Formats: sequence, C-alpha cells, structure tokens
Amino acid sequence: MSLAIYNDLTRKREEFKPLENGKVRMYCCGPTVYDFFHIGNARPFVFFDAARRYLESLGYEVSYIQNFTDIDDKMINRANERGITVAELAEEFIAAYYEDADALGIKRATKNPRATHEIDTIISIIEKLVEKGHAYPMDGSVYFDVASDPEYGKLSKQSIDELQSGARIDVDEKKKQPLDFALWKAAKPGEPFWESPWGKGRPGWHIECSAMSTKYLGETIDIHGGGSDLIFPHHENEIAQSEGASGKPFVNYWMHNAYLLIDKEKMSKSLGNFMTVRDIRKKYNPLVLRFFLLSAQYRSPINFTAEALEQAKSALERITNCFGDLKFALENREAGGKDETLAQKLEAAKKLYTDCMDDDFNTAGAIGGIFDAVSAINVHLTEHKETDRETLTEALEFFDKVNYVFGFFAEEKEGTDPKAAEIEKLLAQRTEARKNKDWALSDKIRDELAARGITIKDTPQGTIWTKQL
Repeated sequence: MSLAIYNDLTRKREEFKPLENGKVRMYCCGPTVYDFFHIGNARPFVFFDAARRYLESLGYEVSYIQNFTDIDDKMINRANERGITVAELAEEFIAAYYEDADALGIKRATKNPRATHEIDTIISIIEKLVEKGHAYPMDGSVYFDVASDPEYGKLSKQSIDELQSGARIDVDEKKKQPLDFALWKAAKPGEPFWESPWGKGRPGWHIECSAMSTKYLGETIDIHGGGSDLIFPHHENEIAQSEGASGKPFVNYWMHNAYLLIDKEKMSKSLGNFMTVRDIRKKYNPLVLRFFLLSAQYRSPINFTAEALEQAKSALERITNCFGDLKFALENREAGGKDETLAQKLEAAKKLYTDCMDDDFNTAGAIGGIFDAVSAINVHLTEHKETDRETLTEALEFFDKVNYVFGFFAEEKEGTDPKAAEIEKLLAQRTEARKNKDWALSDKIRDELAARGITIKDTPQGTIWTKQL
C-alpha cells in the first residue's frame, strides 16, 4: 500500500505523487505572533509536524515552510495597547512560539519566513496581478478582482454568487464588490508602512502566504496544510492570487484538520474556555498534549476535556513504560529462544501502524498498532525470564521509528540529564538497604523518588526507574 492523501481540492483520496521524485515541498500556515498560541492552533502545528516526519521516515527530503504573520490589525492593536512597536511584539512572541513548539516536540521548519521580511516579493506578485488584470489599485490600496477568476470558489466548492451573499464590505474599504480582497492596504496614521508603487502601505494577510510559498518552494508545491477554518477565505484567496500571477496550479494536495472543541464547544474567550499551550504546560508534560492531539484522525473534530487529557497521560505512560522495560530487558536479561507469538504480533502491529499512516496519515489507527505492540511486549516480558533478543531488538527499532514520527518521549542524549546520576545513586542505596532488610530506608527512598516524579519497578534483574509524565 502506498501513501494516499485526502485532497480537499478534489474531495477524494489520491495516491501521493510528489512533483519531484524523492522530494516534498510542503507549506503550512503559521501563527500571527501577537500572543501565545492556543491549543486550537496547536492541533495543525502538531499534526502537520507528524505528517512531515512520516514523509521523512519514508525517505522523502521534505522542504517544510511555516510562516510567521508579523504584521496585521491584531498586531497593530496589541502593540498600541502595550505601548511597544509591532516589531518588538513580533520578536517577543516569535521567541514564545519557538519555546512552546519545541516543548511540543515540533521540529523546526526548513525556514520560518516573516511577512515583513518579504515585502519585495509581495509587491512583485501584486504588480503581476495588476498587469494581468486580476487586481486594481484604489486610493493607495490594491484589491484582487474576484470576477477575473472564473474558478474562484473551487476549494470551498461554492460559486461566486453563493460566496457573495455572505460577504460584506468594511466601511473603510472601497472595492468593486464584497468578495474582492486587499492585496495591499494604504497606510493609516500611526501604522507601520512600506513604500510601494501605490504609495505607503502594508501587505494584506492572504498575499503573504502566496509570496512566502512561491519564494521558498516554487510556483507549484506538493502539500499545503492548515486548519479547516482557513479554507475560506484565506486558502481560497491564496489559490486565486497565486494562480492568477503564475498561470500554474498552486497546490497539488490541500489538507485541513478539523476543529478542536472544549467540552463540545468551540473555544472562545467570551465562553471562558480559552487555553494556550503555555497554560497547559504549567500542569502537564507538553508531550501529553501532543499525544492527545494525535489520538484522533486529523479530519475529525477532537474534544478537549480534563478527563481526556488525563486519559492521554495514562496511555502515554503505558507506552513510555513499555519502552523503558524493553530497553532494560535487552540490557540486563539473558537471551532466550524465539517467541513466535511475540514475533507474529509485532509484525501485525507494525503492519497496522504503516497501513494506517499510509491511509491519509491516520494517527489514531496507527496508535492502535503501537498499543498492540506494547501489549505483546508486556506479555512476553511478564511470561519469560529469558528474552527473545532478536524480536525485542526489532521492537526497539520499531519504537524508535514511531517515536521519530509521534514524539511520544523526548530523545535524551547520553549525559544530558544531570539528575540521572543522583537518581542512580539513590537507587543503589535502596538496593543496599533491601539487601540488609532495612525496609524503612528502602521505603523512604522510594517515597522520596516518587515525590520527585520518579516511578520505580523492582525486577529479578534489577530496578527500573522512569519519569512520571
């Protein structure tokens, strides 16, 4: 089975065929950096990171671009509220984004371009659109003429008339029709601006992504991702302006994740259910949130509750504990004969994982395969004093492959945990206490470690310790 992707442009599952053999050009919409990003934002950031990683695990070289929108109305208003410049606000929250994204195990993009650093490219594309009759200047602004594009609406599957009925014109906009959208906005007093052929101003939101995608990936790319809320108008407008300027298809595979709900309601500050990743990190290991976000198929809504996050924590601990037990067994147990049942179950688990990931990146189904492997390994380790080292080594390789894609546990390089030596020293003291039947000291050390978030398990081969999530 080869990789198939559900393409929102065609509304069909399609075999993935990249533009260039062995390489993937992938663009995902990034944050507007005026605040910490919320857990709804985190869903596309985490999912498309996992999709990118899976493509890499298949051997593709992935060029992954995720932008920062560092100029728009929200940023201008927030900067004015705080009495700082828009640039200062952007620097603060770009740094915050990286801190939270790193904590979620999100791999750094090939490049994170910023809108304000790409003004020349933006102006060049707008000039092409004006020249080709797809855009018109109006009082220092420039608007895309939706009527010039007979295919407008092909992503959202709505006609111009259907879209027009729900559109509106802001009181300060002077455009031909409501659906027309700003490519360049004339500067207002006190706003940041750049020089352009149409006067001082700043780019519209939609044109930023077209410019950054085109500059760093080319006029046609393989995959464009984002939340389903971006289908219209953002991604619809991206298609219109990109294809209007280049005359070529913009994106071959459009992918959108469904909403994240809070207790079955949309997240909203007015409802008091708005949560940032920074908030979650104060109470939970961020990898628990990553696991939760990957526990549903990306095109299905996912409902966030405190209970669901606790369940995710328990499930993730089961996986990480199995991984620790597996490594400990390979390092400390004697080799035994072939366990055919384990080998068969492991192969079935690996196949389920791969089949699900090849089926439109079905992370929920793939996690089922991972748990099948966990169950088989746990049974083997419980029922056998000697281990099938060959099959367990294959299991460890499978865990490593899975962890690259899912990021269930942080990859700790040898010698990077300064507390590990201290923990090992306490465990050695406890082992000595147990030999001397000093149960009071043994229990005291166990309790001390538990208070520090360390779980210990005694086995005939020694004591295993793991960090609680």
